[in-house]
Amino acid sequence: MVPMHRDDTAARAAAALRWSLVVPLKPLALAKSRLAPAAGGRLRSALALAFAQDTVAAALACPAVEEVVIVTDDPHAGAELAALGARIVPDAPGAGLNAALEHGEAAVRAERPGAPVAALNADLPALRPAELARVLEAARTHRRSFLADAAGIGTTLLTASAGTALAPAFGDASRLRHLRSGAAEIVLPDVEGVRRDVDTGEDLAAALSLGVGPHTLRTSAASPA
Repeated sequence: MVPMHRDDTAARAAAALRWSLVVPLKPLALAKSRLAPAAGGRLRSALALAFAQDTVAAALACPAVEEVVIVTDDPHAGAELAALGARIVPDAPGAGLNAALEHGEAAVRAERPGAPVAALNADLPALRPAELARVLEAARTHRRSFLADAAGIGTTLLTASAGTALAPAFGDASRLRHLRSGAAEIVLPDVEGVRRDVDTGEDLAAALSLGVGPHTLRTSAASPA
């Protein structure tokens, strides 16, 4: 047997501490319905995929992230995101956002039981790896924590340390629900890319002003928003 080198041991230990991110994604035909007035049906679906592609690419470029797990039943989106390096898990429960996140969490725990897990929105086209790293570093001091969205009403990131259930409570006014569940709120300056989710034409304009990834930039060029 070839002995394991010390640097191999260190690399494995570092990998065990990196985060697994679970990203839920609706079928593209149903995603981002509130963008329809600004973008129309076909472009709305294309934007939903572009948001997810830029979110996944930025997350995988973050040194604190070991893997990104996409929970989706959309074959086209799954293929595009797998090409970026994401792991695709079918949405077997088919029972909404929180059930999809719990299913993705179970898939992560089955392969990486000692890893910290986070749920991340799929609509963060202005996400920057360095900002995400700062948020995830702050999350390490809590068993469960979350980051509110730019409006201060919803949630864009929910984290759980190893051995702690994610217990997602996404949906309307999820910031308050996550607070009431005992999760600590992460408050950091200069992490707007992690907070800026996109549901409306106004949200897209705000994300574009921050600077978005190449998929969203290219797709939004065709949008009247």
